[in-house]
Amino acid sequence: MGARNGSLTPPPGPPPSAAQVVRLLRHAQAVAREAMSHGHHPFGAVLVAADHETVLMTQGNVDGVNHAEAVLAREAAARYAPEVLWHCSLVTTVEPCAMCAGTQYWAHIGRVIYGLSESRLLELTGAHPENPTLDLPCRHVFQRGQKPIEVIGPVPEVEPEIAELHRQFWSSR
Repeated sequence: MGARNGSLTPPPGPPPSAAQVVRLLRHAQAVAREAMSHGHHPFGAVLVAADHETVLMTQGNVDGVNHAEAVLAREAAARYAPEVLWHCSLVTTVEPCAMCAGTQYWAHIGRVIYGLSESRLLELTGAHPENPTLDLPCRHVFQRGQKPIEVIGPVPEVEPEIAELHRQFWSSR
């Protein structure tokens, strides 16, 4: 990966089609539902290969510090070379928080795709003590770095589905 104003590594390749984005986000949503069924917060993440078809890893939320995206990014960095991860996409139901965006950045995953913005999540959860949402878009975190992480999201086609799962979950807490 090159320097910010020097020779930047090109973006991670052609983006997925709109249909692929929706399908992958629904896969992440299934992972989030599974996490919720085990008593965890309803967040799900999927690592997808450069072909936008091959799922390399999935991860549901663990707890307030081990978010789905951060755990997935750390595990991916342990399993795959940076050159491979740079061409992968981290697909997640909700926009990565600052911690998760930072972990993705250091893991060298070149693209993130998310369905629901963090600001929308904050509208749904309010000041819930289990989810003290940061109002810091992942784009802002990535812009401060030296690698051009591509961001796709929020995605209006799946946002209502993701929002409804969070509405159900957080209203019962």
